[in-house]
Amino acid sequence: MASPESKKLLELLWKNYPGPSNYDMMKNKVDKMRANFVQATANFATPPSDVTVTPVDVDGTPGEWLDAPGVDTDRVLLYLHGGGYVIGSTATHRGLTAALSKAANCRVLSLDYRLAPEHIYPAAVDDATKAYRWLLNEGIAAHKITIAGDSAGGGLTLATLVALRDAGDTLPAAAIPISPWTDMEGTGESMKTKVDLDPMVEPGGLMGMGKIYMGDGDPKQATASPLYADFTGLPPLLIQVGDLETLLDDATRVAASAEAAGVDTTLEIWPGMVHVWHLFAPMVPEGREAIERIGQFIQQKTA
Repeated sequence: MASPESKKLLELLWKNYPGPSNYDMMKNKVDKMRANFVQATANFATPPSDVTVTPVDVDGTPGEWLDAPGVDTDRVLLYLHGGGYVIGSTATHRGLTAALSKAANCRVLSLDYRLAPEHIYPAAVDDATKAYRWLLNEGIAAHKITIAGDSAGGGLTLATLVALRDAGDTLPAAAIPISPWTDMEGTGESMKTKVDLDPMVEPGGLMGMGKIYMGDGDPKQATASPLYADFTGLPPLLIQVGDLETLLDDATRVAASAEAAGVDTTLEIWPGMVHVWHLFAPMVPEGREAIERIGQFIQQKTA
């Protein structure tokens, strides 16, 4: 049963629901979309005053370190923000990444990977894999690193693991895809059955972002749509998704494939939750509980 706070959030999200969209409506409005997202996340993006935020150059890609008081500096969470590969930044997710630093008692490296349409696929994958290798070169052991991300960043988390494995890199200790977007073509049944329940991810707008990101690329490539990936050899996964999400099947199908491939997979479907409810943790208790759960998972896997 969703909390009263979550029910209130759902009402507010529907009140501000922009309605259906598509590629033609979006392609020339990227700057406005980015500005709108900044405004929409403003109330949730400010980190606590005791979390230190430090800009960093990650081998040519901007990023930032987030350090809660007393964190174990030998352990790092590489975080990949959501936003359909088109919008979002380290700034829009700073409240969440700061909370994750506290919950996991580790440093968080939040990455401003390149966005489309300025930089189409596979730019985001290239930046994320480069950031992981940068951490290794900085002396962080692979078994002390976790990768996580939400929405597009959740799909990118899986894509990064696949790309690293295929390149022969030593893989991190674990990964956490949050409400992951894993299917560029939106073939999941929940894209239809949940459309009247999900005020966050509208199918037409999602597919529009997918086209902006992919350009003329094949949407079935494993590092674009991890739904089609071979998950053999990947590290333990914690996948969290809300049962109101149009992207529910993006999570459940990937979880089933990963488990079938022998991956230690934990799928959590949270009742009554919207897409990436973690962002709203200052408002909803379920957001705080999900972040604490992630923190526990990271500490267990990187101990």
